Amino acid sequence: MTREIVLDTETTGLDPLGGDRIVEIGCVELFNHVPTGSHFHTYINPDRDMPEAAYKVHGLSEQFLSDKPLFAAIREEFLAFLQDSTLIIHNAPFDLGFLNAELAAINFPPLKNPVIDTVELARQKHPGARVGLDALCKHYGIDNSRRTLHGALLDSQILAEVYLELIGGRQVAMALGLSDSQPADQQVIEKKTYAPRKNPAPPLTKQQQSGHARLLQSLGKQPIWNRYSNS
Repeated sequence: MTREIVLDTETTGLDPLGGDRIVEIGCVELFNHVPTGSHFHTYINPDRDMPEAAYKVHGLSEQFLSDKPLFAAIREEFLAFLQDSTLIIHNAPFDLGFLNAELAAINFPPLKNPVIDTVELARQKHPGARVGLDALCKHYGIDNSRRTLHGALLDSQILAEVYLELIGGRQVAMALGLSDSQPADQQVIEKKTYAPRKNPAPPLTKQQQSGHARLLQSLGKQPIWNRYSNS
């Protein structure tokens, strides 16, 4: 089975080398392109002020973040969640630049995970079209009405839906030459961007299946994952 992590961050600005910091991380887990309901989410104290321009984007104030953990405090749990899985990120250089800057600040090496940038995927599939997350949601008919402000977990959930559309959804198995009659737990999708896992992924537990069902209910009317949850 292939494990992927859809990831998004919110920050104090645009330049990690100029002193901007991460204030929120949101991640959603996929197994064989199906959401499990497992996720990682945390707010982070950036240990600095919050510029007005950034606050208008995500609505996270300096006061709200003042009692949240520092990045160093969440680093172990965050990396344990990522494991060696492929990361799905919209405009990957931005988020990776911030994550690696945070890791460097506490003397840890940069992330080595394989990465799929959905901006590049969208440009390849829709040359000349707008590839912002909102534009892609409109193109694919994905409900993003809850996205009045940017939020790392919500954006990662929406991005997962967009990603499934970009790779062709259920048709990806046919595109990769997999048999429809082959059991799903025996189908292994291989891409050059994927790193081999050290251990085989376990089957979904009842708790993960229940969490997946709750996640689908939270995504509004007819989330695209409903098409794949019983596949």
